[in-house]
Amino acid sequence: MEVFEAVRTVLAVRAYQARPIPADALRRIIESAWLTGNSINGQPWHFIVVENRDTLKQLAVLARTGPYIVQAPLAVVVAMEQSRYAVSDASRAIQSMILTAWAEGIGSNWVGFQNLAPVKPLLGIPDELEVIAILPFGYPVRKLGKGRKKRKPLAQVAHRERFGTPFA
Repeated sequence: MEVFEAVRTVLAVRAYQARPIPADALRRIIESAWLTGNSINGQPWHFIVVENRDTLKQLAVLARTGPYIVQAPLAVVVAMEQSRYAVSDASRAIQSMILTAWAEGIGSNWVGFQNLAPVKPLLGIPDELEVIAILPFGYPVRKLGKGRKKRKPLAQVAHRERFGTPFA
């Protein structure tokens, strides 16, 4: 899948088949995060791949906005070191994983943002790191209408040269 096609069509997936994710696809998903550009090459991220069913159930309880984590064959918990650019860098890595998975036919969704400290003792994450997100990954239960997104008109959010001058 072309990069723009992945960006254009990616949708949040909250219902997953039990079908396992192939090891090579998982490796590409994790490597895409690892290879993501980041400020001053700080690489302030840590990616914990969780496949254990009991742990996935516990994550689903701890992340109030993601009870569907329990359905996913795996989840990636993203923790970050404290730095000026950590949120930006980790967010870029998260988007890389979501787009790489989507190009493989695998769905995901960003679960949580802050308030994920209870996840740390479950996964042995050091206190000095912050958990920014949990990303469940799996093949969607139903076929999704790729690219059907509700967005403001491009002219309303994109400007040329100066704010208020339409881009298009």
